Amino acid sequence: MPPVFDLEIVRLKKEIDKRGAKRVLIQLPEGLKPEGPRLAAVLENAGVLAIVSADPCYGACDIALQEAESLGADLLIHFGHSRMSSKAERVPIIFIEARASLSLKPAIAEALSLLRPFKRIGLVTTVQHVNMLGEARSQLLKAAKSVVIGDAGHLKYVGQLIGCDYSSAKVIEKDVDAFLFVGGGRFHAIGVALATSKPTVVADPYERRAYSVNAEAQKVVRQRWTSIKEAAKGEQYGVLVGLKSGQKRLEKALQIREKLERAGKKTTMLALREVTPPALMEFPTIDAFVNTACPRISIDDSTKFQKPVLTINEALVAAGELTWEHLLKEGWFED
Repeated sequence: MPPVFDLEIVRLKKEIDKRGAKRVLIQLPEGLKPEGPRLAAVLENAGVLAIVSADPCYGACDIALQEAESLGADLLIHFGHSRMSSKAERVPIIFIEARASLSLKPAIAEALSLLRPFKRIGLVTTVQHVNMLGEARSQLLKAAKSVVIGDAGHLKYVGQLIGCDYSSAKVIEKDVDAFLFVGGGRFHAIGVALATSKPTVVADPYERRAYSVNAEAQKVVRQRWTSIKEAAKGEQYGVLVGLKSGQKRLEKALQIREKLERAGKKTTMLALREVTPPALMEFPTIDAFVNTACPRISIDDSTKFQKPVLTINEALVAAGELTWEHLLKEGWFED
């Protein structure tokens, strides 16, 4: 069976040779970490000292720059995501997007039965499948669907979305009846449903099947309302500042702190790299937390935390700056 993901080994060797790199840090998301030893061996055979980062990697907002500097690496190779920032890099970074080479036809054929009630379909995906959107669009058109692919200009590719940015879906939500997410798992599809309040179906080429995430998204909505109501009763808030390179939003944290204090809440600023239940349990006098790092931590890991951990928009609801109805209409993610 051919490899599922294109790890661009030939390009990788050429880039390393062109740059004269001698020590390289390899960073992989969880699904690609099993490839770490093979990739390291390929680079070692090319005369490079290769080190694989074993820390979790949650996206292009989570670049291991500090780790690369600490290890004296002269090149960082980041797999599985596209470049988000154009800022100057202290250590040069090569992004290998790891495009998938799987047929979409079986999954989309099954998705069509779930999309039967809807005429206008919004098509979205991750970077692994952006090159397949044309194929997916053609299959939907043959089934007499109209297809819209959004581009808000936030991300590298038309129709692309990432875990915290659903602008490609938001920009077309008024023009479609439902969304079809092409890719693996429920994570991104639930994000689409939360961001747009539209029916959302997954066409999973890895499992060659399709399914709806509407019920799961509604369950998340109920959980989030419970967290907001519980947080609103609290007096002491912890405002979390993420220290990862793409998640540090100190100005946002200061703004939300000001609004909470204006609403009569006491606040403490807390800085950390990983927002985890054990880390927050060290502050027992704090009633609720506001997470200004990755919003998916609040949404997807809510049952793991003993205290409410709100997104920025949810904290605005708790502070009386936004209404729950506004949140339902505009979605959980900031534009």
